[in-house]
Parts: sequence; structure tokens; C-alpha cells
Amino acid sequence: MTTARHRDLRAPGYAAHKADHLTRLNKVEGQIRGISRMVADDRYCMDVLTQITAASRALQEVALGLLDDHVRGCVTDAARTDPARTEEKFAELTDTLRLALRL
Repeated sequence: MTTARHRDLRAPGYAAHKADHLTRLNKVEGQIRGISRMVADDRYCMDVLTQITAASRALQEVALGLLDDHVRGCVTDAARTDPARTEEKFAELTDTLRLALRL
């Protein structure tokens, strides 16, 4: 698997949407705290599971946004500026999708 986590000096592919991603992640964090309170308060199982499903979906939306940013930013940039790195970016993308689809 090609997970050599490059630290480019350029801004990450999600830079343009960073605020949106952080907003969503902060909402998920609040949802998780709420779920913890629900369990502490002995709330009904199905209500807790419903909230867990909602938090999971919200995280998946963040992941999809980051994936879209990666393809449109990092992969496209590599294809334009450094064709030799393009294959590396595609392999990295494939590896990441392989992991994500195991969910």
C-alpha cells in the first residue's frame, strides 16, 4: 500500500474547503458528545443507534468532501505539473478507496 503521506510545501487539496470541513467536524464532535450523554442518561437503544448513524453519515460526508478535494486538487495538480507523480497519486487514491470500502 502506498501511504507515504507526503508533506508538500503547497497547501493541501482541501485548503479551499477547510472551513467547511472544520464546521462539519465540529458538528460531529457535538453529536458524539450528545451520544455519550444519551448513554450516560440511559436513553432508549434505538434512539442512541439513530444518533450514531447520523454521526457516521456526517463523517462520511466529510470524507467524501476530502476525497473530492484530493482528486480535484492533488491528483489534478500532479497530472499537470509532475506526470511522474500522477501514478503515485492514483495508487494512493486506490489504496485509500480500498480501505474506505471495507466499512
